[in-house]
Amino acid sequence: MASIATSIESPCNRICVVHPALELCVGCGRSLDEIAHWIDFDGVERARIMAQLPSRLAAMSGANSTAQT
Repeated sequence: MASIATSIESPCNRICVVHPALELCVGCGRSLDEIAHWIDFDGVERARIMAQLPSRLAAMSGANSTAQT
């Protein structure tokens, strides 16, 4: 049986571009620090980060549409 640490895979979708103002990956929503240390995080920390990603990605979408108008 897989532990929680190994059961939460990386949210990386291979769109690796950092938002210039928010300093988050526009593909997955993680910070560069979170990306670099993902392998070291336990399942609880990974789950905490994963729960934040939808709101981070939404914030980037809002920031992009505001910048374009």
